[in-house]
Amino acid sequence: MASTSRPGRLLLATALALATSGAGATALAAPTAQTGNVTPPAAAPVNAQDFSAFVNRVRKTFDVPGIAVGIVKDGKVVMAQGFGLREMNKSARVDGHTLFAIASNTKAFTAAALNMLADEGKLDMNERVIDVLPWFRMSDPNVTYEMRIRDLLAHHSGLSLGAGDLLYWPTTDYTMKQVVQHLARVPLKHGFRSHYAYDNILFGVAAEVIEKVSGQSYGDFLRQHIFKPVGMTGTRVNYLNFKPGDTNIATGQAKYNYTTLKPVAPLSWSNNMGAGGLYSSAADLDKWMITQLNGGKLTPAINGQGGRLFSKKAHQQMWSMITPIPVHAPSVPALKAAEPQFYGYGEGWFLSDYRGHKMVWHTGGWPGFVSRVTMVPGMNLGVVVLTNQQSGAAFQAITMHVLDAYMHAPRTDWIAGYKAAVDKSHQKADAQWDKHKAERDKSAGPSLPLKGYAGTYEDPWYGKVYIKDEGGKLMMRFAHTKQLVGILQPWQHDTFIVHWNDRSLNADAFVNFALDPDGHVRQVRMQAVSSRTDFSFDFQDLRLKPVKQDDHN
Repeated sequence: MASTSRPGRLLLATALALATSGAGATALAAPTAQTGNVTPPAAAPVNAQDFSAFVNRVRKTFDVPGIAVGIVKDGKVVMAQGFGLREMNKSARVDGHTLFAIASNTKAFTAAALNMLADEGKLDMNERVIDVLPWFRMSDPNVTYEMRIRDLLAHHSGLSLGAGDLLYWPTTDYTMKQVVQHLARVPLKHGFRSHYAYDNILFGVAAEVIEKVSGQSYGDFLRQHIFKPVGMTGTRVNYLNFKPGDTNIATGQAKYNYTTLKPVAPLSWSNNMGAGGLYSSAADLDKWMITQLNGGKLTPAINGQGGRLFSKKAHQQMWSMITPIPVHAPSVPALKAAEPQFYGYGEGWFLSDYRGHKMVWHTGGWPGFVSRVTMVPGMNLGVVVLTNQQSGAAFQAITMHVLDAYMHAPRTDWIAGYKAAVDKSHQKADAQWDKHKAERDKSAGPSLPLKGYAGTYEDPWYGKVYIKDEGGKLMMRFAHTKQLVGILQPWQHDTFIVHWNDRSLNADAFVNFALDPDGHVRQVRMQAVSSRTDFSFDFQDLRLKPVKQDDHN
């Protein structure tokens, strides 16, 4: 564990002075021609070295190759700086302009786009989705009829956590419209507007609404109506839209088999960009936070004319709670200071409080990348942390550290606190696995020969999954997802474990075959082996049934 001699404390004295004196705009320096690193600003914070040391402690503790941090205060850029490497074991370093996948931080852009169209009178946030997309369907006709455009952004549809994510996670060959059409068969778990359950798929519906109403593609709308006026010149809609000159890009890294850090292949969400497709930088997201903190008012120094991105009314609506979220005590006592008094979701933003201040924030998770954007409106303060490793603890520790500095808060060792939380989470997952092993009957092998489990299976909302006997080994292949290919190994009775060939997924799953009285498979159910598995692998919602021979096509 890293040293705790100065636990969690950084007094950004000069950064605070810069923010209040108006000099903070000079804190963002241009890249050097030799290395592409951010040069030390002329008026760098007095404790810049302390902050660099803190971030590097975070990198070391949580095994993160590269991090970018952006800070804005009172409409000025205080920081857009990189720390560490764009890719492990490579020389190129992160700077304030390095592009990272920002994943679900994209959702706020989708929400802004819808509200901008509402400002123009092209839609009403309270109108029914089916009035814009007549073909839109949920699995319950009453929910279909009552679903309003604002509901698409609020995570209270009745869907379960991450429901339908396998339609695009990992990358599938479905189109965005096909994904939305398949929503009609994704089961609901809760009552409409009765529970908070985070989803991605309804932001795909939101993107379809944007395209229908604007007459532009989702990407073109964002580029023309958001990125350009805000000055986000480096931001890209997804990695497929990188230009030849886009070389300052971070590579995502993940712990293969939860142990060995390696680079991962980039992921495309062309079929659900509204939920998480964007790549951006600390420098560009600083401009986004300034615009948000200004209530949608644009900065003349950036676009030459000022004006508004969205109205005050739209800004207020996006930052108002729609869906309450239960507040739970932190997993470890060391994080007690971070426990909010209120918690909820607005339109594309989480809403909570910290030390008596309202916070507006979001996080994003992507293969090899996690990030957090945080704003404190009452202090006109914004912080963004981008990382190229899947460690939420890293961006949490840095975010809370910076907030404490500006709030002159009591010292909290956030690195130690989040390290303790990570350790506890891993211990819990290990204990669950030990329980599975203890209850396993190793003598109870499959009741059928392997070829008895082979066949084509189909789920109502995902589609087909193939299980084949290949040289005495059962292989599982998801028809629309190239990465979901793996070997089925017997566990006990008619339950197997699928070990995916791509070990960066960390998503091995139990596969249980239910037999009819005649010994034929009638249904297949799945569930993740480990609680560490990302919730977007929503295997538990699959209801796979054999496809009869005459149903093949």
